Amino acid sequence: MIRVVIAEDQAMVLGALAALLEIEEDIEVIGRAADGETALALCMEKKPDVLLTDIEMPKMSGLELAVAIRRNGLASRIIILTTFARAGYLRRALEAGASGYLLKDSPAEQLSNAVRRVHQGGRAIDPQLAADAWSEPDPLTDRERQVLRMAGDGQTSADIAGTLRLSEGTVRNYLSEAINKLGAANRVEAARIAREKGWL
Repeated sequence: MIRVVIAEDQAMVLGALAALLEIEEDIEVIGRAADGETALALCMEKKPDVLLTDIEMPKMSGLELAVAIRRNGLASRIIILTTFARAGYLRRALEAGASGYLLKDSPAEQLSNAVRRVHQGGRAIDPQLAADAWSEPDPLTDRERQVLRMAGDGQTSADIAGTLRLSEGTVRNYLSEAINKLGAANRVEAARIAREKGWL
């Protein structure tokens, strides 16, 4: 049996995904989580063969969860299941250690096939997205991305500086670098561009 944990913050989607997988004779859903922190705790406890996770979740995103799985030395293989058909997200998912990247509007049978392929050591990635992922590299550093995400959420330079324990001048420098790299007029436009590309 392939043992799977599912992380998805929308209850109806979580139930539907579990139901889809549980009708397969060789797949067993051993845990469900509505946020990234709960999913990590479940994976630490149950050590699933495959983790199926959304990107946008409370407490810890799917990408952060993938990094945490690897950091904790778990052998669970990771499939990202998302609505975001963005090359930047795929690239970051692969860099975080994911073996699969599927879109939620994919045909249902692709899900169980992807779980089997990834469990066997293969990859399950939308081919067009895979091609696009390497056509436009993400220009932002991790810190620029972090600062820009917070600015895009409406936080001031002072707020960001306090949260990240940086000086306001350093925060402004990171924002300025990000704005210049993205060819944006200001921090709001830079955050919008980066989100559209899947870089935030």
